[in-house]
Amino acid sequence: MSYEAEKNVVLDFYQALSKTEESDIPDTISKYCAEGFLWRGFHPFDELHGTNDVAQKFWLPLKHSLQHLQRRMDVFMAGKNEIDGFTSVWVVSMGHLMGLFDNAWLGIAPTGKMAFLRYCEFNKVENGKITETAMYFDIPHLMMQAGLQPFPPQTAAHLVQPGPMTHDGLMFSPQPAEEGGKTLASINAMISDLGQWNSGLNLEDELRQTWCEDMIWWGPAGIGATYTIERYAKQHTGVFRASFTDRSKTKHICRMAEGHYGGFFGWPNFTARPTGGFMGMPATDKAGEFRVIDIYRREGDKLAENWIFIDLLHFWKQQGVDILGRMAKVPRT
Repeated sequence: MSYEAEKNVVLDFYQALSKTEESDIPDTISKYCAEGFLWRGFHPFDELHGTNDVAQKFWLPLKHSLQHLQRRMDVFMAGKNEIDGFTSVWVVSMGHLMGLFDNAWLGIAPTGKMAFLRYCEFNKVENGKITETAMYFDIPHLMMQAGLQPFPPQTAAHLVQPGPMTHDGLMFSPQPAEEGGKTLASINAMISDLGQWNSGLNLEDELRQTWCEDMIWWGPAGIGATYTIERYAKQHTGVFRASFTDRSKTKHICRMAEGHYGGFFGWPNFTARPTGGFMGMPATDKAGEFRVIDIYRREGDKLAENWIFIDLLHFWKQQGVDILGRMAKVPRT
């Protein structure tokens, strides 16, 4: 399938949203999104219901804060959702929302300079309308650009993250169905390994079953980006496994692929209990939810790049730490 109609709905919505005046944003969203629109976003937005709620609580404040907002996409794709038996069609975009940070947002003081909000968005399209959206964004990444340090020093690198090394993530035209099938199979194999934590192999050899040796894990602010299996094991996944117990089974709302790209999201994806400390914070022994979007690029029969969006503000709020609330009051360095 080409998914041309569904992709055009989303692209037309993006174009209209970029051009509309602030006062017309509610009408623009109503034109492209269904009456019972369900929108899922990271803390402090959580679930919003209806187009007016989304306009008033998210888009209007954001566009007021990041003036001359641009959507700079690195990945654009569509596919049928494996989770519901390949019934629904979802259109996915990933990249940055870039603007001039001229007015405060969520209590974060403006800089008057360019700022990038990392985002990834899953849109369910039915009968020519967007009926559901999961829009996940890296607020701590924006905070760090504004001179704040919301977390202790992270184990990997803090970057404004680039798109795919191959520069082929914008799939406006149809892709071979068999390539999407291969990508989905690679993702599912990785999920199977990830959910075990007891494969009998050492961690690096386990990762080599589904990842390229020179893989890149583009992680969220607070954890960071890391390169090669050896550094990924050392700078994130080994640390994560040592920090948590009682990891629940993975639950996704959507999992799809097109061409060499694919991804998924959950609400939450899984729960786990921090018993060994995490991100430089002490262990709480209190189970927490992980809301996650993962986007992957496949190379051959293995995964080569992975962009990750984790709602760390939501996780830490469950642990009794209001990162956004306390950091919004701190002067910039």
